[in-house]
Amino acid sequence: MAETTSGRSIVDIQNVWKTYIMGDIRLDALKGINLTIEGGEYLSIMGPSGSGKTTLFNMVGALDRPSQGRVLIHGVDMSTLDQRQIAYLRCHNIGYIFQSFNLIPVMTALENVALPMVFAGMSRADYTEKAAAKLKQVGLGERLHHKPFELSGGQQQRVAIARAIANDPALILADEPTGNLDLKTGTEIIELLKKLNAENGTTVVTNTHDHKMLVASDRVVDLRDGDIDRIRMRDEIEIHEGTITGLDVGDHK
Repeated sequence: MAETTSGRSIVDIQNVWKTYIMGDIRLDALKGINLTIEGGEYLSIMGPSGSGKTTLFNMVGALDRPSQGRVLIHGVDMSTLDQRQIAYLRCHNIGYIFQSFNLIPVMTALENVALPMVFAGMSRADYTEKAAAKLKQVGLGERLHHKPFELSGGQQQRVAIARAIANDPALILADEPTGNLDLKTGTEIIELLKKLNAENGTTVVTNTHDHKMLVASDRVVDLRDGDIDRIRMRDEIEIHEGTITGLDVGDHK
């Protein structure tokens, strides 16, 4: 299991800019973002289309490099690492969950979950046992040998979550994890992520439009036009049936 990092900084984003140049046009997707993510917290990044939330999310996961500024993960400046070192960091310290599941269709659930362990150099006996345990942890202990087309959308996302926690990462990044799921299944996935966060001390960062994610989040970072509009703590958001107080729903679709 990953070392619990509660109360310690796991990601530091320092004055990060991301600029795209298209001919004579300059587009600043991020404008001097400063954000610290503490170990063990559940943080959601929200904002309207074009706000920069996906760009920020990619910075958190070392999937992109800033034009200016620094991104530190566990105190290590990502700009000082080469591609091999970043690949190692991703494999051992970060788990990724995608909206479209990204499972390999010809592989069983067990094989999909075992894949990151194979890349990490684990033996066949060890990764087979551990992959089965991860699937059991997400409620799919009876679906080890099913391929993705034999599973529901919710079950496929559970396989994706099991794969994300395969190497016991300190940080899970979930990109619109409920985007392709119905209301009930989406709620179940949110509850599962929160359970992993609470029981394992795993830091969870989501990029989401889903207002149900507010229930699970310790903090919500609202982006607008490439900058942080506001950061809200969970107790600042009151959620009632059909109403979310403290959220401008019209601006955060």
